[in-house]
Amino acid sequence: MNQIRVTKEFRFEAAHALMGYDGPCKNIHGHSYELSVTIIGSPVSDCNSAKLGMVMDFGDLKKIIKKQIVDPFDHALLLNAALPNQELQKFGDPFTNIVLLPYQPTSENFLIDFANRISELLPAGVKLHNMRLRETSNSYAEWYADDN
Repeated sequence: MNQIRVTKEFRFEAAHALMGYDGPCKNIHGHSYELSVTIIGSPVSDCNSAKLGMVMDFGDLKKIIKKQIVDPFDHALLLNAALPNQELQKFGDPFTNIVLLPYQPTSENFLIDFANRISELLPAGVKLHNMRLRETSNSYAEWYADDN
């Protein structure tokens, strides 16, 4: 069967701070993240299927990414859960949507997390091929299944 790659793009806004970092990113700052998710599989060939000719319905992929990534991360303050309690308490009042992560909130680590969140929810025969997370207009990180 022919293998086809299908890509859907997403956007979300989030702030983060890098614990222990030796530059300005140790302070809270925000990004307009752009996430490209590429899956790979064979188009459905069952003539009785409503998904005939599709690797995966774009709408179904959108539902997965929205629920697993966009909804929890959009307009959130993303922090490493290892921050000392006195540091975390500083963020309490002005920030109501704080997501504590078990890792340093870098684009690289986001992609590892996102791959784990997405992969298990894809339909049979469809695999996550790669992702690109753009943090700024000239900076991004990429994840490829073949590399992992």
